[in-house]
Amino acid sequence: MFLLKRTRATDPDFKSLVIELDKEFWVRYPETQQNFEPYNKVDLTARVVVAYSKEKAVGCGCFRPMAEVGALEIKRMYVLPESRGNGVAKLILLDLEQWGMEEGFTHARLETGIKQPEAIAVYKKAAYIQIPKYPPYVEVLESICMAKRLSFFSQLSDRP
Repeated sequence: MFLLKRTRATDPDFKSLVIELDKEFWVRYPETQQNFEPYNKVDLTARVVVAYSKEKAVGCGCFRPMAEVGALEIKRMYVLPESRGNGVAKLILLDLEQWGMEEGFTHARLETGIKQPEAIAVYKKAAYIQIPKYPPYVEVLESICMAKRLSFFSQLSDRP
């Protein structure tokens, strides 16, 4: 059983999980991670979801508005290794999408990497499709960009 908390980028549990995420990225992408750091910054416009299991923060994600009207970008999705495989990433993603719809967003975009098959699988199961790379990822060989139209009906079909 997981408890989800909606919060902001200043949340200490979110900050702690993001540190772990960045450590993992340095392992997966040692030659290029320094190029991604500017894009991974989360500002105060971000809406953050932190997942808890037995009062321990085990996963997180956030979204931020994009320049395109109605678009949000999913960022900083992460689940601690010992908590993976039990649906927490899907719950975080669904809550981010729901929150986005509550705020009037109509579609979500995200960027992930070719060395993150677990993340790609979660996004595909949640009905994200691969799209052409959007800035600033257009020339980044390791990047995969995905998108999904947000709707109440897609939320119903994605529920566990």
